[in-house]
Amino acid sequence: MVRFLRKNVRVFKLLFVAILTTIIWFLPIEAFGIEGLTVLQQRIIAIFVFAATMWILEAVPAWTTSLLIIVIMLLTVSNSGISILIDDIPKTELISYKAIMATFADQTVMLFLGGFILALVASKSGVDITLARAMLKPFGTRPNIVLFGFILVTAVFSMFVSNTATAAMMLTFLTPVLKSLPAEERGRTALALAIPIGANIGGMATPIGTPPNGIALGYLNNSEGLNLGIGFDQWTLVMTPLMLVILTIAWILLKRLFPFTSDKVQLKIIGGAKKGWRTTVIYVTLAVTIALWMFEKETGINSYIVALIPVGVFSLTRIIKSKDLKDIDWAVLWMVAGGFALGVGMDKTGLAKTLVESIPFTDWPVLLVLVGSGVICWLLSTFISNSAAAALMIPILAAVGKGMGPMLDEYGGIGTLLIGIALSASFAMALPISTPPNAIAYSTGLIKSSQMCIIGVIIGVISLILGYTTLIFIGRTGFFG
Repeated sequence: MVRFLRKNVRVFKLLFVAILTTIIWFLPIEAFGIEGLTVLQQRIIAIFVFAATMWILEAVPAWTTSLLIIVIMLLTVSNSGISILIDDIPKTELISYKAIMATFADQTVMLFLGGFILALVASKSGVDITLARAMLKPFGTRPNIVLFGFILVTAVFSMFVSNTATAAMMLTFLTPVLKSLPAEERGRTALALAIPIGANIGGMATPIGTPPNGIALGYLNNSEGLNLGIGFDQWTLVMTPLMLVILTIAWILLKRLFPFTSDKVQLKIIGGAKKGWRTTVIYVTLAVTIALWMFEKETGINSYIVALIPVGVFSLTRIIKSKDLKDIDWAVLWMVAGGFALGVGMDKTGLAKTLVESIPFTDWPVLLVLVGSGVICWLLSTFISNSAAAALMIPILAAVGKGMGPMLDEYGGIGTLLIGIALSASFAMALPISTPPNAIAYSTGLIKSSQMCIIGVIIGVISLILGYTTLIFIGRTGFFG
């Protein structure tokens, strides 16, 4: 019986999700206790519950759930849906199918696409290895300094490259180092933990560092919504110092909890960039792209357009070819698009407004809404993908923020609310399942779950405190609009 259950656990998960979604879909509207709720809004609630349970239970890959969100919405709530499902609904209430489809071509998705192309080309050409060697060289052979080097370099790469790819690359460099150290050397655990910590925290520093950042920025910069116009440079200018402070604290914790007994660590990084004009083009394009991102206000070219420059250059020079496109992390792009589709559904059907009006936020302490939502996202991201957690929470909090209006001004406005959610997702790293870098590091066999949990919780709590303190302080200056 136990064997049967284990073998069919995925089927049971899917059945549970299907039954729960169906119940919510067909419940009498009065059962929700929300005044003014429409049939179309009830369907969006059902789709939201479907997304949440699928992402939490991981019945299918997260990107599959995001794709299903878009397909289900097109068939059941759009103006080009199945006739029998939409004939009794006023045409003016239905969502434009073009608006739903456009979520996959959203400007934020294009921003990530450009980042992925840069990462793909750097990896394919060996430029990433050359850069890593050059960045790690100044840290010498002293164990604690090498430890800081690995944390910092991993974080810098994660600012522009997927944290999963960064963790895999850095652990490849670290493997010979770990093998050269004695088996009883506790510092080996510190080095192994340095990679996921650097990868997870590093992603917070730029809009393309991790999907939650992009999802939050998409809502904040939406021209039909909040339209705050937060630039790549603004985000990076605030988040990079915060990232460095958190990384320094993490370094101090690691060297205290897992002290080195060895007096020397020898780094051997094999490989590097290929010689030729293509490598020169890659270096120049990489430098120009980052420079344009950092000086967005001065050039007048927004970060979304800048992200497509390397796509054009590398395609024209045939540095990337059609066969290379399969190596792009399309799953993340679908993940982000699915989150935006949920937001479109909540906004266009009026569900967001209805929900906000039905909840007495004016009776709640603003700080509770602000920090409480971040803590919830942090806890949720510990057990499910941080992208999924952000995709679930940000559409709701965007609506809540609009409803609270001036009440949030004292704490930096809606920017503090949504950016806080994005950062909270990145701070969740207590379990091997919390993030792919955690899982990769855990697979080395050098880290116990209890060790990862202790360091992950401590860094997570400290990061939440520092993160919200920074956001509220900066937000009060009007820096984020």
